[in-house]
Amino acid sequence: MFMSTKTMVPKIRIDTSKCTTPFACKKCLEVCPQGVFGVMAMKNEMYKETDPNEPGSYLLMPLLPDRCMMCGDCIKVCPVDALKIS
Repeated sequence: MFMSTKTMVPKIRIDTSKCTTPFACKKCLEVCPQGVFGVMAMKNEMYKETDPNEPGSYLLMPLLPDRCMMCGDCIKVCPVDALKIS
């Protein structure tokens, strides 16, 4: 008899109204043991470097949510309380 091993992928919610400068902060990226998060540039101007301190120029994304162990380290280090995992 085989047992079903249904894997649960955690739901990671990021409040972008709170997490406005993720590339400047990077705390969740640095602390995540599984490398779940990534930052994507939202503002690109030709021949100009994107300012990491400009709100809205980068977006934090859970690129590999299936790797999340739900350890909560990212939630603990977030200075603006922008992360929720369920």
